[in-house]
Amino acid sequence: MITSKVFVKKTKKGSVVKTVREHYLRDDILCGSAACSACPEASSSLEAYPASVSDLCTNSHYVIPDTNVAIHQIDVLAESAFKNVIILQTVLEEIRHRHSPAYNRLREVLSNSDRHFYAFTNEHHRHTYTERKPGESANDRNDRAIRNATKWYQEHLKLSEASDLRVVLLTNDKENSKKAAEEGLTVFTFAEYVKSMSQFPSLVDKLSSINMHAKNDGHEFVGNKGNYLYPEHWKLSKIHDCLKAGTLSQGKFQASRENYLEGYVFIGGEDESDSKSVFIQGLKNLNRVVHGDIVAVQILPQNQWTCPSSLVLEDKAKNPDEEKDDNDEKVSKKKSSSKIMSGTVVGIIKRNWRPYCGMLQPPSIKGQTSRYLFVPAERRIPKIRIQTRQGEKLLSQKVIVSIDGWPRESRYPQGHFVQSLGDVGEKDTENQVLLLEHDIPNQPFSKAVLDCLPELPWIITDKDLAVRRDLRDIAVCSVDPPGCTDIDDALHCRKLENGNFEVGVHIADVSHFIRPGTAIDAEAAMRGTTVYLVDKRIDMVPELLSSNLCSLRGNEERFAFSVIWEMTSEAKILRSSFFKSIIKSKAALTYAEAQLRIDDKSLNDDITISLRLLNNLAKLLKKQRIENGALSLASTEVRFAMDTETHDPIDVEKKELKETNSMVEEFMLLANISVAKRIHEEFPECALLRRHPAPALSNFEPLIKAGISKGFLIQVESGKALAESLDAAVVPENHYFNVMLRMVATRCMAQALYFSSGVLPYSDYFHYGLAVPIYTHFTSPIRRYSDVIVHRLLAVAIGADTTYPSLVDKTKTQELCNNLNYRHKQAQYCGRASVNLYTHIFFKDKTVEEQGYILFIRENALQILLPRFGLECTLYLNSPNKTDDDVIFTYDEEGPSQSAAGVTLRQFDPVTIQLHIDKTNVQHQKTSLKLVKPFIPGFSVKPLNEEPPTKKQKTV
Repeated sequence: MITSKVFVKKTKKGSVVKTVREHYLRDDILCGSAACSACPEASSSLEAYPASVSDLCTNSHYVIPDTNVAIHQIDVLAESAFKNVIILQTVLEEIRHRHSPAYNRLREVLSNSDRHFYAFTNEHHRHTYTERKPGESANDRNDRAIRNATKWYQEHLKLSEASDLRVVLLTNDKENSKKAAEEGLTVFTFAEYVKSMSQFPSLVDKLSSINMHAKNDGHEFVGNKGNYLYPEHWKLSKIHDCLKAGTLSQGKFQASRENYLEGYVFIGGEDESDSKSVFIQGLKNLNRVVHGDIVAVQILPQNQWTCPSSLVLEDKAKNPDEEKDDNDEKVSKKKSSSKIMSGTVVGIIKRNWRPYCGMLQPPSIKGQTSRYLFVPAERRIPKIRIQTRQGEKLLSQKVIVSIDGWPRESRYPQGHFVQSLGDVGEKDTENQVLLLEHDIPNQPFSKAVLDCLPELPWIITDKDLAVRRDLRDIAVCSVDPPGCTDIDDALHCRKLENGNFEVGVHIADVSHFIRPGTAIDAEAAMRGTTVYLVDKRIDMVPELLSSNLCSLRGNEERFAFSVIWEMTSEAKILRSSFFKSIIKSKAALTYAEAQLRIDDKSLNDDITISLRLLNNLAKLLKKQRIENGALSLASTEVRFAMDTETHDPIDVEKKELKETNSMVEEFMLLANISVAKRIHEEFPECALLRRHPAPALSNFEPLIKAGISKGFLIQVESGKALAESLDAAVVPENHYFNVMLRMVATRCMAQALYFSSGVLPYSDYFHYGLAVPIYTHFTSPIRRYSDVIVHRLLAVAIGADTTYPSLVDKTKTQELCNNLNYRHKQAQYCGRASVNLYTHIFFKDKTVEEQGYILFIRENALQILLPRFGLECTLYLNSPNKTDDDVIFTYDEEGPSQSAAGVTLRQFDPVTIQLHIDKTNVQHQKTSLKLVKPFIPGFSVKPLNEEPPTKKQKTV
C-alpha cells in the first residue's frame, strides 16, 4: 500500500513547486513476540510469556517507552533488569535527531539478543501508521502514533491467542498519560514502574529527575524556591531573532581549568584558533552553562568588561544546599588595566552533557544519608547534586553521574547516579575513569570489525608483486622508542653513481587492509587515533593489523607506501616519486641502538652506513627549516620504570632525546610535506591537510613579560623572529631558563588542525610551527586515521587505487576532520592524565625533596616545574582562611613576583620543594608542596636531612 503527501512551496525566485512524497505501508511487519500465532513467521525477539518484574502489573507483559522516557531514562533502560521492551520506530527516529548518545546506547541494547528488545517499524505498518492532522503539532502527532501502536499491540496479541500478555505504556507526559488511560491502555509513569520493580531497588537511584518533581517521589531536590540565583534563560525563539539581528552571538563554552568562576565562549569556529572569544566571569554571567555547551552570549558594555583573575580557585563548598558563593563577588570586582571583551550567557542553544566520572563528597550534615554533592574528575565540570541510598558505600568508589537539569534556584545542577567503576585508587578503576572522562572509545572490536581482517597465514601473492615495486633487497630499517610494536615507518639511504643520494621513507600500507565503507573503516574513523597510556595502548585498529600485518617488523615482508627522493649532498631535493612497494626491514632498532651504530666507527655494514647518511642529511634539513623560521619548542616527557609483577612505577625519569630522534623526525616531516603538495595538486578541493594557525599577538603577552623579567625582548611579529629571539634568550647561571621559556612559548600557541583544502583559502594552509606553506599527516596510518585518508588520496593521485564519493566531497572531509581534531585533542589530554596518575602512584608513600623552577606566578600560588619528573604542581601561598600568624605574600602582577619576609620569588627562579601526596581528602588526593629554599621564616620547612624544627612550621 502507498500513501502520498503533496507539498507546495515557494522558491527564492518566486516560482511555486509541488512535491509529492510517497510513503510505503506494509502488512508483513512482524510484532516480534514469540507468543504470537497471528504473524506468518515465528520471531523470538520478545519472549513468549516473560515473568513480570513489576508489582503494578503482575501479568506477563511487554513495555513500550515513549521518546522522552527513552532519552532521559536511558541509564535505567540500559540496565539488564529491563527486558522485553518494544522500541517504536517513531521513538527511535526522534531520539536519533534529538539525542545521539541515547540513540547509540539504545541501538547497542537492541543488538543484544539476551535483552529481548525489539524495534517495531510502526511508521510503515498499515495498521499503526498515523497521519498528522491539520493544525496538530509534531509532538502531539508522535504521542498519538505511540498510543496507536500500543493499542494495536494490545489488540494484536489478543487475536493471536496470547490474551494473557499485556502491553504497558511508560510516559511521564501527563496529557499523553491521560489520553492513553481514556483509550483503555495500561499506562504508568516511568518512576512508578521502576519503583514497583522491588527485586531491583538500586534502579531508583538511577532515575533521572526530569519531569519528576511534581510527584515528590524522592527525587525532588530542596532549593531556595523563589530565591533565584541565576537569571532566566531567554526563549529559543527570542535567541534566534537576536542572533539574526546580530545583537547576540553563538559559540561554544570552554570553562577555565584554574578558576571555576571563569571561562570563554568561542564564536565563529570549530576550534579556539578559528574563533573570537568572549570572556565570562562570575556565577550570574556563567548562568548555569557547563563546559562544552553551545550558548547564546550577550556582549557587555565596555565599562563592564573585565579580565581573567590571577587566582587559582577551586569550588570548596561541601553542602549541596549551600547556595552562596563568597568567591563570586571577590573575583568579579578584580580591577585591571588589561580588560578584554566580556559577556554574559543569556541562553543555552544546545546542551552537550555526557556521563561524568568522579567521587561523592561526604555529607556536610551528620546523619544525612540521601543528598550528596558529586565532584567530577574533570575540574571544568561543576559539582552535581544527586540523591542515592547507596551513598555510604559509594563514598570510597569512583562513580558515574549524569546531569538531568539545572534549575535557577539551585547552586549546582541536579543529576542521578549511573554506575560505580570501582574503588578509589585502584589502577584499573583510575584507568577506566581516564578513558571515560576523555571520551576515548575503548570497547573490544566488534565481530563485524574482526570479520574484515585477512585470514592467516597471510602471504604475498604474484598478483601483489605485479602492482608493487619490490624493494626487499634494499637495506631498510626502522627506528622507534623501546617496546614499540606498531611500527609505522622505515627508512633507507644509499649513494648513487652520480654522487647524489637516494633517500626512502617507507610507510605501512594500512589502506590496503582497511577498505572504504567497511565496518573496520567506520570504526577507525570513529576512534580517529590510537591512545597511548603509561601502561597500555588503546588501538585504532585491531592488534592483528597494528602489531603484526601492518607493523614494519624486522626481517618480515610487508606492504608499504614509499616516498623516494634523489638528494644532493646539501640535502637539496632533485626529484620525488611515490609508489606502493614491498619491503623487508633489515632491523627494527630503538633510538639508542641506532645512535650506538652511528657512533661506533668500527661498524660499516649497510644499515649503519645508511643511518650515518640519513643522520648527516637530517642535520642539513633541520638547519634549512630553522633558517626558514621553524620553531623549536619544549615540553616535558617522562618515562616510568615499572615493576614486572605489580606494574607499579618504581622509578621515573625525563625522556632523553638523541640525534636519532631528530633524524627520524626530519624525514617524517619531509615526507608529510612532499605528500601534501602532491595530493593538493591532484585534489585542490578535498585534500586532507593539517595547518597550524599563527597565534594572535595578544597570546604572546605572557611570553613577552617572561622575557622582559630576565632582560630579553622577545620578538613575536613572525615565526622566524620568535625563533631567533628564543635562541638568543640564554641565562648562563640558569641552564634550564631557555627550556622553560620555550615551554611558555608553547602555551601561547594555537592548536594544529586537520582541515579540508576546499573550505579555506590557500593562505590559511600555513603551518606556523613548521614554517611551511602546506602540510599533512602521511607517516603514521597505524595510529592515525587522517593518514589512512591521505594514503587513499595519494594512491588515487598516482593511479594505484580508485576514488569513491566521500573521498572527494569537501564537506564530508571537513566533517571527518572535525572528529579527528576532537579525538586527537582528547587522546593528548588522556595521555597526559595517565602520566599524572602514575606519577601520583609513584609518590603515594614518599616525601621527596627536589629541585624545581617557578614556571608561572599567580595571585595566590606558584606553578612549580619539576624537570626530573616532568611534573607541574601548585604551591599555594596566601591561605583563604588567614590568621594573624600567617605569612602574607605580596603579589606584583607586572613583575611578576611574590614577596614575603624580605624574600622575592620571581618567574624562572630555582626553588627547592618537598612533595608528597595529600590523602586527607579521599575524594580528591593531590600533590602537596612545601617550600624549602629560599627559606621564608614561618612559611618554609627544614630540609629532610636536617633535624625537625622545634617550633611547628607552616605547611601548604
